[in-house]
Amino acid sequence: MGERTSVEVAGKRVAVIGLGRSGVAAVRLLGELGARVAVADQKPLAELAAVLEGLRAGDLEVHGSGAYEPALRGADLVVVSPGVPLTLEPLRRARAAGVRVIGELELATRCLTGKLIAVTGTNGKSTTVTWIGEVLQRAGYEPFVGGNLGTPLAEAAYAALHGRRWDFVVVEVSSFQLETIETFHPWIGAILNVTPDHLDRYPSMEAYAAAKLRMFENQTAKDYAVLNADDPRLARAADGFAGTRVLFSRTRAIERGVFVEGDAIISTVRDGYEEVCRVSALQVRGPHNVENAMAVAALATLVGCPIATIGQGLRAFRGLEHVMEVVRVQRGVAYINDSKGTNVDATIKALESLPAPIILIAGGREKGGAYPGLAEVVRRKAKQVILLGEARARLREVLAGVCPVTEVGSLAEAVRTAAALAAPGDTVLLSPACASFDMFVDYRDRGRRFKEYVHELG
Repeated sequence: MGERTSVEVAGKRVAVIGLGRSGVAAVRLLGELGARVAVADQKPLAELAAVLEGLRAGDLEVHGSGAYEPALRGADLVVVSPGVPLTLEPLRRARAAGVRVIGELELATRCLTGKLIAVTGTNGKSTTVTWIGEVLQRAGYEPFVGGNLGTPLAEAAYAALHGRRWDFVVVEVSSFQLETIETFHPWIGAILNVTPDHLDRYPSMEAYAAAKLRMFENQTAKDYAVLNADDPRLARAADGFAGTRVLFSRTRAIERGVFVEGDAIISTVRDGYEEVCRVSALQVRGPHNVENAMAVAALATLVGCPIATIGQGLRAFRGLEHVMEVVRVQRGVAYINDSKGTNVDATIKALESLPAPIILIAGGREKGGAYPGLAEVVRRKAKQVILLGEARARLREVLAGVCPVTEVGSLAEAVRTAAALAAPGDTVLLSPACASFDMFVDYRDRGRRFKEYVHELG
């Protein structure tokens, strides 16, 4: 990202479809740019009024209860929220009629100048983006940190229109957001991994991976593509990128990148061989967090942070809420909140990073696909699995004969059941391997409820 790309929306009709956090931020930004904005969402009008409060709601044309057609009628541009699939029939018709459909990410980056660092991946992207933000601050920079994990990028663009500037813009991006890019162009783009997820939205793993790989499609030789060399899908695709490749690996030495040698994280990103920090000094657990740390080291080194500062930042990081978060230890039983474990790969990594015996609480809304490898890890690590949500019957089939399984009707019941079954030395782990939307607003809501119920235990 360098020169700002013009956003010519003043006086034009722009439809915003979907009013989650990114949709609301897009409405605010478009209003500032002088667009005539029409919004549509599945929520009823009464709920939308509260969502849009403070956004000059009187100037907006608002359609609730899934009335997308009136909002799209006569639109010069459509800004679609990531949770709204492009296969939605009214959007299909708009695109077929030649109306441009972009996302909040594309809209926002057209309003920003400066150096953009973007991170995606099936798992670990929120952790990595937060971690790199902390390292950059430690090095004396002032970064914006947001995107898919929290503050929408359109909020940064809105602030930039009012004179706010950052040294770097660090953004988490999802495959859904990358579906709708046109000019999105990170100076440094990183893909951490690609494992099965969102197969309720994508027809195949290849289609899902292709969406992730759009991260690099607008890069030039002056940009950098940071990739996990241990991910075979990424390793195969790497040769097609224009950006300079910088790899990281837990399993082998890298000529230009970051790797593990014994207990040391080593960087060869700059000329020479530099030890960044010791793996054993990291406060976050598991091999997946070693990979996240290597990605952070690669990104921070490319930015120009001193190696000593990067090492300090890696050692100081304590992790994110809802990601392997220790809630409490009561009567010798540890309760861990990994509500952000919304796919099977994340749950497997959570189980692998903890000592047995584990009581696993899992289930929720399925995202398509199978649960490859879950039964084998549960067999080794878990003494009991407690299932809830829409996916509990399917998960019971997957885990049949592997270990004792109990089905419950609520998360509160799951916590009480786990506490009754736990003995000193056990770990109770909430890592659902599923989305949360069958019972909760999102994974944050699920994680906070879990913590409440754990703290209510006698």
